[in-house]
Amino acid sequence: MTASAASSSSKVTDSDAAPVTLKVNGKHYDLRIDPRTTLLDCLREHLHLTGSKKGCDHGQCGACTVHVNGRRVNSCLCLAAMQEGAEITTIEGIGQPENLHAVQAAFVAHDAYQCGYCTPGQIMSAVALLKEPCGPDDEEVKEFMSGNICRCGAYPNIVAAIQAVRQKDKREG
Repeated sequence: MTASAASSSSKVTDSDAAPVTLKVNGKHYDLRIDPRTTLLDCLREHLHLTGSKKGCDHGQCGACTVHVNGRRVNSCLCLAAMQEGAEITTIEGIGQPENLHAVQAAFVAHDAYQCGYCTPGQIMSAVALLKEPCGPDDEEVKEFMSGNICRCGAYPNIVAAIQAVRQKDKREG
């Protein structure tokens, strides 16, 4: 099979597209997508929610982290069609510039970003970490965040931001 024949045979026609209803950031979306579309590609290309980043596309960097039913997942490894009925939250759904989530505000206050590419995934993982049984030490926070890579090396500031939110929650709780 030639390259052009292979590429034309992999194109999805309207009749091949699967109907999918997704609930993202509290809104329902009725879509028709290629059944092989990842959740990440669906969010970015079909819903134009570009906060989740495509880093490695292999589930190794965490730049694409979103929440599905309250749990963090690498959206590059999930098929969008398999998420029907799930509650999906992206970085766009946890806070807005005028009303930041506590983790977003702590990332700003602690300069927990450099280039910013990994920041949405880091923040989504940090928000999930707040609900997980993570111990109090920095080492444990690092372990819980180990699925998210920062090529710029902002790890100490990321941990400081997370710990600041955890301490604030502890005082208020």
